[in-house]
Amino acid sequence: MINRIKEEINCVFDRDPAAQSVFEVVTAYPGFHALLIHRLSHACWRHGFRWLGRFTSHIGRWLTGIEIHPGATIGRRFFIDHGMGVVIGETAVIGDDCTIYHGVTLGGTTWNKGKRHPTLRNGVVIGAGAKVLGPIEIGEGARVGSNSVVVKPVPAGKTVVGIPAHIIERKAKRKVANRDEIATKMGFDAYGATADMPDPVANAINHMLDHIHQMDKQLEGMKRVLNEAGIEYNEQAIPELDNYAIKDND
Repeated sequence: MINRIKEEINCVFDRDPAAQSVFEVVTAYPGFHALLIHRLSHACWRHGFRWLGRFTSHIGRWLTGIEIHPGATIGRRFFIDHGMGVVIGETAVIGDDCTIYHGVTLGGTTWNKGKRHPTLRNGVVIGAGAKVLGPIEIGEGARVGSNSVVVKPVPAGKTVVGIPAHIIERKAKRKVANRDEIATKMGFDAYGATADMPDPVANAINHMLDHIHQMDKQLEGMKRVLNEAGIEYNEQAIPELDNYAIKDND
């Protein structure tokens, strides 16, 4: 038991640079307190003292703002950072070395008995405000972005974001001339147009900008060839792009 407590304290220093001392962790970290109380309530639950386990977890919720059902199974070196508003359901299973932040819910999607809460494999990190719902599995080393809503399994090592959550992939940065210039002319936010933005929508728009740039180059080449061949090219006025700029819905 002493070794387990030491592990819980050490994992705080590993994952929170704000931690200053063992005394601070023991006295002022609600995630650490909630975990100790859960170990006690879970032991009561497993030995058949269901009411006592439930009442103990209720006291822990009142003291820490973190609600962990006594039936939840939690592995070693579990770290809850900040913690306020965290809810972990009865049939949730959390592996070793997992980290979750404030406002996270490991919840169910049915009132039926049986397995109805998520399973987190080792090394999972869940960002603040995320909701992981249903008897799904979050693979080893996976990441869930803040405020995401996850309702489908997440493969090991992947990162998911959004509502509903979808897998994102970071691709190698590719420099394309004039992309930022074209995006600005169209009224598209240059930040959203960056090549390393790990979002499928931004990635699709990036490819559209690249395609537009290539079309502009080809048209310029065609006009040059026509002029050199003595063929008159009547250039028509193109409506200003500002008229079609993407506007914020303020």
